[in-house]
Amino acid sequence: MDELNGKLIACQILITGLIARVANEQRDPLRFLTDFRDEIKAVVSGINIAGMDNSDRVRTVAQHTVDELFSLMKPPSSDSSSD
Repeated sequence: MDELNGKLIACQILITGLIARVANEQRDPLRFLTDFRDEIKAVVSGINIAGMDNSDRVRTVAQHTVDELFSLMKPPSSDSSSD
């Protein structure tokens, strides 16, 4: 189970990095991230989860995961000083 959790965390980090990379290439990265997040949340809420007794719980966990991924992406700091 620990190996599976590690692989899932690695996938989340990879996906977060890819999304951030694409966003940085956009003219308005924050708008892109907001629109992309909304699209992903719409997909999660509309997806058909077969074979589960309680698909609402799976959907809730998936929504929470999406929120976590996007909370990792913060706008650039307005502080221009460097360490």
